[in-house]
Amino acid sequence: MRVRTFVFAGAVLSALWAAPAQAMRPFDGTDASVAEAGVFELELGPLGYVRHGSSRSVVAPAVVGNWGLPGDIEVVIEGRLNRELGEASDVDRTSFGDTAFSVKHVFRHGSLQDGGTGVSLAAECGILLPEIHGEHGTGATCAGIASQRFDAVSLHLNAALTRNRDHSDGRSLGLIVEGNGELRPVMEVFAERDTNGGRVNSALVGAIWQKADDLALDVGVRRARADGVALTEVRMGLTWSYAMHR
Repeated sequence: MRVRTFVFAGAVLSALWAAPAQAMRPFDGTDASVAEAGVFELELGPLGYVRHGSSRSVVAPAVVGNWGLPGDIEVVIEGRLNRELGEASDVDRTSFGDTAFSVKHVFRHGSLQDGGTGVSLAAECGILLPEIHGEHGTGATCAGIASQRFDAVSLHLNAALTRNRDHSDGRSLGLIVEGNGELRPVMEVFAERDTNGGRVNSALVGAIWQKADDLALDVGVRRARADGVALTEVRMGLTWSYAMHR
């Protein structure tokens, strides 16, 4: 176990630095846990409404697939359909972006895992894939995640470095505060910077309802300032899990 942990940590450090960790709904960040071996998790965002300055767009659906593997490993593939609203322009108004493939590994069992105590630690690295009617380049992703569960709340800290599709470099830092229980109030603050001068600061508030062991519903409102322009986003979705070995 210890050898595998050191090998994985070396791979994390040697990979190209990349975008924020692949998110759990409805956040930009994630937690230091993975799907159990043999369990498939599907995250769907049936509706996302984005207002960026004078432009409007609808994101529907955003799809994330997580598949748990033995050895505390999870593979993740994701993408997002985006439709620009308003007057027609000379560019494609429908695109499929945020496409990525990544691998996530928990290398320290802590309070997020059954029987564990203290801080849970994980890393997630992967590839940013070319988008359809979006950015055509590729990038790479690597992020570290630390989580701690207390009696009332759980905290998830995400830190990442980025190699973007346009070959710029960036960094991000985010903190999730998540209540415990069946109906969990949630909050996230997130900041991103890149070498092209891009800056995004955001805050999200919302709730997650654990309707059943295999189904959670979520809603969140995200306010951000991206390169000096205000952005408002409404996120709604669900996470459904299925044990393949049933």
